[in-house]
Amino acid sequence: MDGLLLDWYGRTARDLPWRHTRDPYAILVSEVMLQQTQVDRVVPRWIAWLERWPTPADLAAASPADVIRAWQGLGYNRRGLSLHRAAQQIAADGWPADLTDLPGVGPYTAAAVRNFALGEDVLPIDVNVERIQERSGHRFGSACGQALMDLGATVCLARVPRCELCPLAQGCPSRGQRYEPARKQSRFEGSFRQRRSAALRLVAEQPRALAELDAEAVAALEKDALVRVCDGIVSLPE
Repeated sequence: MDGLLLDWYGRTARDLPWRHTRDPYAILVSEVMLQQTQVDRVVPRWIAWLERWPTPADLAAASPADVIRAWQGLGYNRRGLSLHRAAQQIAADGWPADLTDLPGVGPYTAAAVRNFALGEDVLPIDVNVERIQERSGHRFGSACGQALMDLGATVCLARVPRCELCPLAQGCPSRGQRYEPARKQSRFEGSFRQRRSAALRLVAEQPRALAELDAEAVAALEKDALVRVCDGIVSLPE
């Protein structure tokens, strides 16, 4: 199956900018940005981020406030701060042998950097890759990493896979099956996440009096080190 998949990928691969680099920092930025964020939203933000902070040392020298402002719109702002702390660690001590020692880097992200940047023989397994392997009953080699990402994103979809377009369909035991969603995505509209986002957006514009803001949302943001509260004024961390 690996050969069929790689042949398909050679014809249909998405032209994503982080696929044109082997820089581990650039790959790390892309992987952190892509967590729960759509690819088309990430592309321009990734380009702008690397233009502003092209190396870990550049990002490490930035203030947390600048990082938070630059991350606005990508969601889950703690990821931006974790990336900032990871850059500080890399700038100070170099890349660790175990990439999961970096703040915010779990097994999948570590494997993605090791494969896509360092060329190591390890397959990054996210929900898309896991789904394809379960449905096909096949364990793919590390060379199939990017191809599996594309197949899971465009063909082997979670609920209604497009089997008629799949290069693996002929030998796939799950061909033609339909699936219930694994879990419902919680609504953003009206959620506490939206309240946090709204409060952070206001503070990112300028410091605000706590009395003007959603106090519960501010408390949660302060707990995550995304804002600081001093003498009744809420501001970004500097």
